Amino acid sequence: MAEAPNGPLPAEQWFEVVARAPLVSIDLIVRDAQQRILVGLRRNEPAAGFWFVPGGVIRKNETLDAAFARITHAELGRSTARRDASLLGVYEHHYRENFLRTPGIGTHYVVLAHELSIDDAPELPGDQHDDWRWMTAVELREHPRVHPYTRAYLR
Repeated sequence: MAEAPNGPLPAEQWFEVVARAPLVSIDLIVRDAQQRILVGLRRNEPAAGFWFVPGGVIRKNETLDAAFARITHAELGRSTARRDASLLGVYEHHYRENFLRTPGIGTHYVVLAHELSIDDAPELPGDQHDDWRWMTAVELREHPRVHPYTRAYLR
């Protein structure tokens, strides 16, 4: 049985959650010393083929601090404390797609967007992204494959 992309549940059980409830997640707006923002080219749905900021779903019974440390470790190759980031805001993301690409079932996220700065290049895993790139705010606004939900973090 395949594991779901966002947690320890089998894919079939995770699909039931996606189909029936909103997901609470953390997105990471990661800036470097030049104020560029880190984005990954998503391999998986939703938002496959788009440049998107890193992030992940909060698991049941996981504190926000524990989720933040786990997600930063999984997405950036290092654990970061939530106190070292700033809450940018709460966002809603609605997609027509789901991770299994089953027609007619969308994905709904309630996103806690956090901004953080890093001084050196992170070790970036490649399991959910085909590529990683640092982009300026201008590039993020103008690049046609940057997802609109990522652009929303620039406002």
